Amino acid sequence: MIELSQIEKVYDSPSGPVPALKGINLRIERGEIYGIIGLSGAGKSTLIRCINMLERPTKGKVIVDGKDMTAMNERELRQARKNIGMIFQHFNLLSSATVYDNIAFPLRLVHMDEKEVRAKVEPLLELVSLKEKAQQYPSQLSGGQKQRVGIARALASEPKVLLCDEATSALDPQTTKAILELIRDINQKLALTVVVITHEMQVIRDICDKVAVIENGVIAEEGSVLEVFTNPREPITKEFISVQMSNELPAAFRGGEISQEPVAGRPLLVRLTFIGESADDPVIAGLIKNSNAEISILFGNIDQIKNTPYGRMIIGITGQPADIEQALAYLQQRDLRIEVIGYVARHDRAAS
Repeated sequence: MIELSQIEKVYDSPSGPVPALKGINLRIERGEIYGIIGLSGAGKSTLIRCINMLERPTKGKVIVDGKDMTAMNERELRQARKNIGMIFQHFNLLSSATVYDNIAFPLRLVHMDEKEVRAKVEPLLELVSLKEKAQQYPSQLSGGQKQRVGIARALASEPKVLLCDEATSALDPQTTKAILELIRDINQKLALTVVVITHEMQVIRDICDKVAVIENGVIAEEGSVLEVFTNPREPITKEFISVQMSNELPAAFRGGEISQEPVAGRPLLVRLTFIGESADDPVIAGLIKNSNAEISILFGNIDQIKNTPYGRMIIGITGQPADIEQALAYLQQRDLRIEVIGYVARHDRAAS
């Protein structure tokens, strides 16, 4: 549906050229919700604006629905952009226009008959749950309601693609959750391809199918959200993931010396990741039953990535070397991901 091939974007500045994007390659399939996450200045907003050619790439190709956007002239681009809706962080509503008129604005720009305008706007008001607010003005709306207007306006031209540029960054957590649920609902009902730009991993976790992590104008890592969350490879990805899933050791072991060889008096710490149905499996009960080692649960939680349950646990294993090997062998036969941290020294500092 969307293919970015060797995209580069260089800005001119008084001190010389400033590269914002450096050889970006991405493929977004039809109907996906694709997240692009990065820190401020990483290039993510420039990237999304290259998709609809609000920023023309210095090099490379942008293919949307089989058409090369980079080969189009301005008239052709105006026509092509009708298939690409966009919502923004700060809503960009017309303050002197009602909710109804804000949604109708792009339709009136193309001189659509008012009867047709009404036939399109009224279902959109229903879709975003603003039917009762149709004649109110933006100043009378909450932040979440303003963003709902922005979403409805972006959908007025019946686009095939919806671009979301930090669409929830100005909203509180509860409102963010409601807007993300709306975007997910729209994706399913209208079969839209959605591209989400954000710096919040919670947004990626809640609604995206796939994610690309951008850093300094390059894609550092990409893949399914489940894979990237549970097995991050790059430091920037691990930094984002740590906000949602801490990799820190329990307080009693934090900062302690770690050895990969057995050390008397130290437990072997193992981090377990459970994904999907395995999150419900009684792994620890089975481990205790099938091993002579002593097992301690030091940390554990369970959550969801989109609709897939996942859990993380850190356990301590103590006993004779043969018993520890037996315990590890049992875990390796289970449907879960295992990370052997090492034999870690415990200290007596209490958690603050």
